[in-house]
Amino acid sequence: MTGNAIIDIDDFFIAGINYKKTDVSIRGQFAINSDQYHVLLIAAAEKKLTELFVLSTCNRTEIYGITHQPEELIDLLCSQTIGNIETFKELAYIKKGKDAVEHLFEVAAGLDSQILGDYEIVGQLKQAVKFAKEKKFIGTFLERLINSVLQSSKCIKSSTTLSGGTVSVSFAAVQFLRNHVTHIENKNILLIGAGKIGRNTCKYLVAHSGASHITVMNRTDETATELAQSLDIHYAAYSQLQQQVELADIILVSTNAETPVILKKDVAASKHKVLIDLSIPNNIDSSVKELSNIILFNIDDLSKQKDETLQKREAEVPQAKAIIEGHIADFMEWHTMRRHVPVLKAVKQKLLEMQSADILQDAYPLSLDSVCCVDNTVAIQKVINTMAIKLRQNNTRGCHYIEAINDYITSGINS
Repeated sequence: MTGNAIIDIDDFFIAGINYKKTDVSIRGQFAINSDQYHVLLIAAAEKKLTELFVLSTCNRTEIYGITHQPEELIDLLCSQTIGNIETFKELAYIKKGKDAVEHLFEVAAGLDSQILGDYEIVGQLKQAVKFAKEKKFIGTFLERLINSVLQSSKCIKSSTTLSGGTVSVSFAAVQFLRNHVTHIENKNILLIGAGKIGRNTCKYLVAHSGASHITVMNRTDETATELAQSLDIHYAAYSQLQQQVELADIILVSTNAETPVILKKDVAASKHKVLIDLSIPNNIDSSVKELSNIILFNIDDLSKQKDETLQKREAEVPQAKAIIEGHIADFMEWHTMRRHVPVLKAVKQKLLEMQSADILQDAYPLSLDSVCCVDNTVAIQKVINTMAIKLRQNNTRGCHYIEAINDYITSGINS
C-alpha cells in the first residue's frame, strides 16, 4: 500500500479533536482502540488511501494522512467511533501542509498536551505509528516525518527541562489525593487496571502517598500479581471487583474497557469514597457524581492543577519551539529536494540519451574534442549535482534541459 511516490506537502492533513474544545465524555466517544484501528486500516485500503496513522490518547484523537480531501480521513475515523461525524466536524480542527507538520512536532514535544511537557505522548505516538507501519501504511514521506519528529522531541528532552520534574496524569492523581484526603496513610486504596497509566500510578502511590493499604487488580490477574509483587503491595482477583469496591476508601480506575466498570448502583450505598477516573472513554459512570457520598474526578479535573514544576516548564517553551523550527526546516529541505527528483532523473536520462546519440557533437562541433576528453558519466553527474543545488537555492521552474546541456558542454570545455 505504501510506496516511494513523491508527495505534495499540501496533501498532508491532520484532523482531530482534543481537550481544548472537548471534555472527557466527548473525547471518549471518539477514542480508538486497537481493534477499531485494525478495522479502520482495512477500510483505508479499500478507499485506496496509502499513508496514514491514528493517534488516540486521553488528550486527543487525531488522524494523520495523505489525501486530496481531509473529509476522507474524517469519514474513515468516524466510521469506527461511537461518536457521530457531525459532532466531530463541529469540534474538530483540520490542518494541512506545513501547519499539519508543525502540529505533529508540537504534539510529540508535549507542547500540545493537557499537562505541558507530558512525555508519555512519545511512547503513544511510536505505538500508533508502529501499528500502521505493520499494516503497510507508513511510506517514505511519513517515515521521514516521524523520524524528524522523534529526533526533535528527543533533542527537546535532552536540551531543555520542558519535561523536567514529575508531572503526568498519574502523578497529578496522587498529588490530588495528597492535597485533598486527610490521613491518606490509613485509607484503603484500590487501583483497577495495570496498564501503563495504572503501573505509573501505583509507583507514585507507593513512593509519594505514604499509603500502606494499596490493592491492585486487572482483568488479567497475572498482570496485577506481577505488579503487586514488584511494588510489595496487595492484589486481588478481578472476580472480586464488587467486594473490593465496597472495601475501598479511594478508587482509581485506569482500564481500557469500552463501558464503565463502576456504575452508580455499585457505590450508592457506600460510605464516603473518592473516585478518580483515569480512563478514556470513562470507566466510571459519570452519574456517580450525583451521589452525595462520592467525590469523582477525571482527567480534565486533574489537569487543572498547577504547581511549580509546570511554571518551570512554561519557561522552556520558547527554546523548545526554536528546536522544532530547526527540525522542520531540515524536513522541508528534504521534502523540497525529493520533489525535484523526477526532474533530475529526467534531465540525467535525457543527457545520457543525447550523448549516446551524438546529438551534442552535431550541435557543438567546435567543442567536440574537449567534450570527448572528459568522462561523460562523471560530467553528467556533476551537472545534475549542480542543478540540484540551484533548484534547492532558487526553487524555480525553467528550461532545465537547456541549462543542463550548457553546463555539460562548459564542463567539457573547461576541463
